Formats: sequence, structure tokens, C-alpha cells
Amino acid sequence: MRSNILKKNIETLPHRALLRSAGLKAEDFDLDKPFIGVANSYNNIIPGHIHLNELTQEVKRGIRDAGGVPMEWGVPGVCDGVAMFVEMRLSLPSREHIADNIEIMTLSHSLDGWVGITNCDKITPGMLMAAGRLNIPAIILTGGPMKANIIEGKKHHPVEGFGLVGQVKSGKMTEAEAENLLPWMICGAGSCVGLYTANTMAVVTEVLGMSLIRCSTTLAIDPLKRKQSYESGRRIVELVKRDIKPRDIMAKEAFENAIRVDMAMGGSTNTVLHIPAIAREAGVDIDVGMFDTISRETPNLCAIIPAGTNEMADIDKAGGVPAVLSRLKDMIQDCPTVNGKPIKQIAEQGRVLDDDIIRTLEDAYSYEGGIAVLKGNIANSSVIKQTAVEKEMVVHSGPARIFYTEKDLLDAIEVKSIAQGDVVVLPFQGPSGAPGMPEMLTPTDALKGAGYTRVALITDGRFSGATTGPCIGHVEMEAYNGGAIGAIRDGDIVEIDIPNRKLHVVLSDTEIKERLRNTEIPERRLTPLLESYRKKFRGLNCYGK
Repeated sequence: MRSNILKKNIETLPHRALLRSAGLKAEDFDLDKPFIGVANSYNNIIPGHIHLNELTQEVKRGIRDAGGVPMEWGVPGVCDGVAMFVEMRLSLPSREHIADNIEIMTLSHSLDGWVGITNCDKITPGMLMAAGRLNIPAIILTGGPMKANIIEGKKHHPVEGFGLVGQVKSGKMTEAEAENLLPWMICGAGSCVGLYTANTMAVVTEVLGMSLIRCSTTLAIDPLKRKQSYESGRRIVELVKRDIKPRDIMAKEAFENAIRVDMAMGGSTNTVLHIPAIAREAGVDIDVGMFDTISRETPNLCAIIPAGTNEMADIDKAGGVPAVLSRLKDMIQDCPTVNGKPIKQIAEQGRVLDDDIIRTLEDAYSYEGGIAVLKGNIANSSVIKQTAVEKEMVVHSGPARIFYTEKDLLDAIEVKSIAQGDVVVLPFQGPSGAPGMPEMLTPTDALKGAGYTRVALITDGRFSGATTGPCIGHVEMEAYNGGAIGAIRDGDIVEIDIPNRKLHVVLSDTEIKERLRNTEIPERRLTPLLESYRKKFRGLNCYGK
């Protein structure tokens, strides 16, 4: 074990004195007791993380009962919902920061394995990136979804507040009326109720084989979550003793399985950013085209908020991820998991308890999965959650309306200067342009809340997993790096064809090139971290290639 260097050498006598000063006992230095890191992302800012200290105690108890020595430290986390529209540009960069945090702490302290205790948007992928990068035994515990409030027969939760912004801006509701609905949206502990990015990444973690069975859908407030925490602590000690590493589990086939389940459930478009980044750290190449290929052959079996009315609690009651796997068992490739069971066995043992919530292949909501990849003279690639688009908008052509900030777009909604049929374009929002590639749920839900049903939105930034409607993101190349999205002007006709995967502006190549030569890059206020992030992605696409 790596930690033995700290336990038996005269050169590490002072190291043992320091560790004893931190609270370790003499018996903790037995050579057969692994040192297990506990990367705890608790804070009292993110609802999905406010209960993680309690789960951490159970993880540490499980580690000790299994013969390990837990060593805990803190991992930062951004609440995307709080940061959105205010200062969202640091959220995606925090993913790399989290992976670096775990690398620093794990290697510096000669740990034999580690548990990542997480729940939300960038924290979970950052921990999975660290697992692939370090390739020492690891297990991820996701903290579970929140439960929606049911009031007057309708589900209420924090994310619906973004839609209320549009209703206020468009004059459909007063500010006072919106404020009066605030108590209905307060739900307590857990990641937001739908299949937004946090819960999508929890599902991905479970299908990758890096968390326990049912971990992704078990509610934060369910007593079973504490049992999963304790068992995760016991399991990491077993993984260390058997020397089972993340790259033994996260093979290419496991990533393909994760994409397939993501497509079947209709998850967040942010997986198109996160899964390739995790795979790259694990030595596996996953490109954006794989999402479209798998989506074309994988039916959409679930209608989860925001694309439907079911919440994650409903998916859990219907059998959770094992139930979804059981529907797809003939498409799933066998891979090991941290559970000691291969994924095929988990799929075989899965049971669907409600056919209305997890549909059969024959009764699918659609015969393609959640995400489509569009290409054309605007984009080498771009991403849309096609299962959240109404039928009348899957093919659309309309005049462009250009905005360089979310605030400008919200102001336009307020003065009603956007018309049905318009195509809103937000360039210079990518990793280099913003920089930091912020999520934009405020403008997308504001358009929806204002009652627009035939307005599309295109950006080289990204969207929240809560986004619905004809919203196309991740346009590559981004405007800052010379992408054609930066050449579009007010009134240009933009053509969207999701079934045929096309995204086009009615301009010649010559016109695009001439306009790009005269395009002015908007000035942005930068922090040192954002300046560094801009330099990292200068000339590259949002996938770092």
C-alpha cells in the first residue's frame, strides 16, 4: 500500500508525529490498514450539499469498520443556480479546480484510496476526472435528489423561479406575485428535482460503475442514503485490498453505456462536455459524434422534469437506474462496477415498477434519444436536447437577433422587441469568449416564461440541464476563436433542421469570412483565473481539442 511509506521508515518518523498530532492513533499505523481519503464537498450554500457532512460521518464509520483509516478534507462547490446570471463564468473552470484539489491532497498524503462525496453540477464530473487521472481505488457517493413540493396538485421547486423571471419581464406577472410564490419553491436538501446536470451526472456515475446501485436516484432525505454512505465506506476498503482501480471500471464500453442511458433518460446537454473530459483523464477517447450515433439508436424512455412532469423521486420509485438498464439490457456492454457485480448483472436484476414512468422500447416517447448534434456553416458541431423541443420547432427558419449579454436579452424581452419566429443568437459565450462558458438558464427560461413558443436560441456557450425548447449550444468554433457564429447579424436568416442535424445561416462563405475580419470582440471583465482559462482554450474547441 502507498501509505506504508509513512508507517515504517525512519525517514517518515516526523510524518507520523504530524499525523498523530492531527488525531491518528498508534493502531492506525498498522501496515494492513489502508489510509482512505474522504473528499467532502459539504457547504451550506448548495442545497444538494447541506447534508453531506452527515453522509460523510457514515462513510468514515464504514471505512473504520472495514479496517481502514479515514482522512477527510474539504472540496469547493459552486451552486450554478445561485451563480447564474450574476457570475456564472467560474462554474465550469471549477471542475478542473476540483480535480486538481483531489490530485493534490491524495498524492501529497500517500493515500491508498479515496471516496468522493458530491452531488452537484461540476463537483461530480471533477471528482470523476480525478478518479481517472489518479487511477488509485476510488468510489463516488452522490448525495441524492431533493423532493419537490406538491401544492394544489402541482410540483414546485427552486428552478421554476427562472421561468417566473420571464413572466415578470413580459408583464404577465407582477414582482410581488412572483415573490409570493417563493415559499412554494423551497424544498430543502438535495440536488434539484429534475434530470438537470447534477442528477444526470449522478446517473452517469452509477452507470459508469463508480457508485453503488440506486445511489443516483435515492433521495437526499431517504434513510437509505445513509446506508449507501456507510456501504460506500466499507466498499472502498475492499477496492483497495483487491487493487481495483477506476480505469479497470471506466473503460470505453462503460462510457458508451453511460451515454446510452443518458440518451434513454433525456439528460442534460452538459454531459457532452463532462463525459469526454472524464474519459480523457481515464485514457479513453470519446468525441461529440458518439453522442449523436448512440442517440439515433436509443429510444427515449423517460419524461423527467424539465422535459416532462416526472421528478427523480418518481424514477426511483419506478426502479431507478437498474430499471432503465433492464430496458436496455440488450444494448448494454458488460463492464465491472464498484459493487462487485458487472453492469449486465445489474441490468438483468433490474425491475421496472411503473411502465408509465420508464416506458418499454416499443412504447418509447421517441425512437431517438435526448441529444442531437447539429452541423452546418455556423458550426462544426453544436448540441441540442431534442426531446425538450416541441414538434413545430424541430424544423425552423427565422431572422437572427444578436445579443452579447444575457442582460441585453432580458431587456429585449421586457420591451417586447423579440418576435415569434426570431432566432436569438448569443455569441462570445464560449470557454475563451465569455470566458468560462457560462450556463444560460435565465434567458432561456425567461423566453419560455414570457410565452414565446416559436423563438430559437443559439450560442457558443452552454445551457443548464433545466433548459427546454429549441436551444442550441456548444457551437464550435466559438466566436472568440473565429467561429462563424460571430459573423451573424440582425436579420440574417438562420435555418434549423434537427431531424437532418443541420444548422445553417443564409450567407456565403465569402460573406462570413469578410464579416469575421471586421468583427469586434466584446470586452469582458476578467479575473486571473478567467484569464488563465481563456488562454487555455484559445484556438481550441470547448472539448479542449
